[in-house]
Formats: sequence, C-alpha cells, structure tokens
Amino acid sequence: MRLITPVLCLLVGAVWFDLFFGQGNLREVGALQRKLDAQLAANEAARARNARVQAELADLQEGLEMVEEKARAELGMLRPDEILVQYTRRK
Repeated sequence: MRLITPVLCLLVGAVWFDLFFGQGNLREVGALQRKLDAQLAANEAARARNARVQAELADLQEGLEMVEEKARAELGMLRPDEILVQYTRRK
C-alpha cells in the first residue's frame, strides 16, 4: 500500500511532463491553432477575392456580348467566318 501513492504520483508527473514538454505539447498545439486560424482567414479572403473576380469576368463576358450584338445590328459587324447577306426592298 505504501508504494501505490509514490507510483501514482510518478505516473501523474510523467503525464504532466509529457503534456507540457513532450511531442504535441500545449504550447505547440496553441501555435498550430494560431497558424490554422490565420490560414483559414487567408482562405476566406481568397474565396472572397475569387468571387469578385468571377463576378467581374461574368460582367465582362456579358458586356462584350452586348457590345457585339449592338455592333452587329448598327454597324454590320461580321466575324471572319461569316458571310453578310442583305435584302433590300424595291420601291
């Protein structure tokens, strides 16, 4: 019975030592958590930037289609592989 208390104290001490100084200790875990939080924030900022760029690209594509449509209707614009056929009414 007398040996149980010192053995348990040594085991608890070993667990505490490993917790504070061993591999994966509290300080290391805290540093990794801060790095993870920073990376998650950077990822969120990148997602927001990507969404803005994607929206801008969609606006540009849509805008170019509108410009092309107007140029075709008002200026008679053609693509290189197209042939223009016009009909005129006789009076």
